[in-house]
Amino acid sequence: MSRRQLAGELISEAVAVAIIISIGCSAAAMYLLYDPSPYQNAYWGLCITWGLAVTVAIYATASVSGTHANPAVTLALALYRGFPWSRVIPYWAAQVLGGFVGAAIVLLLYGPVIDHYNDLQGMTRAEGGGAGVFFTAPGLAVTPLHALRNQVILTGFLVFGIFAITERYNEAAPGANGGALMIGLLVACIGASMGYLEGWAINPARDFGPRVFAWLTGWDRAALPAEHHYWWIPIVGPLIGGALGGAAYRWLILPFLPARQRALSAAPAIASERGAQ
Repeated sequence: MSRRQLAGELISEAVAVAIIISIGCSAAAMYLLYDPSPYQNAYWGLCITWGLAVTVAIYATASVSGTHANPAVTLALALYRGFPWSRVIPYWAAQVLGGFVGAAIVLLLYGPVIDHYNDLQGMTRAEGGGAGVFFTAPGLAVTPLHALRNQVILTGFLVFGIFAITERYNEAAPGANGGALMIGLLVACIGASMGYLEGWAINPARDFGPRVFAWLTGWDRAALPAEHHYWWIPIVGPLIGGALGGAAYRWLILPFLPARQRALSAAPAIASERGAQ
């Protein structure tokens, strides 16, 4: 691979995550900062906005890098689909950078609104005022360790679904370019059903990139290390969940796909014909 091609892929990954964060965290700002919130009684709108942000990112960048846009997805692809291990760390770095840039765009848009919200609430950024715009935290009755388990499960669902949607032997998968929309809807469905648990990070770059940006722009210890040192949970949980979700698809579904079985059955015959020639 040429350096130019690798650079293009890394730029693509950063742009994809920047798109997702710019749109998704802007929706989070509208949910949190306004009273009445446009999403307070229409939570599905928030979820579908995050999902469509993922869809837009895929359509914009998939031809260059495949749009992993998530370190957990990159890890799963390296484990089960032959993605080169030498590109895993560079992809992760580009994805986190994209999250950082996306958060910067959100602050450019909503900075005055965040400050106004904090004034009304009698809070400061360092106390965590408006932090939910940028990064996740445990929800009602959720402890950090429970959140870790949740993130493993949620990201497992995500990667399992992505593998199903993109599997070439899955004859029920969406054709043409429909996969991007279905992956976006998958993200939205996870948020709609499980998002209140701890903000459905399901992506280390989605949480850590904006968290680092927030730490540098006034949120201080509210961002890093966060209450109960929560910062590592949306990193480790999704990485474990992505590996488990990919394994589940690899061992529970892929071996039994009829198209794959036909291809494996035909392979010896084709090899035999070529040998005879």
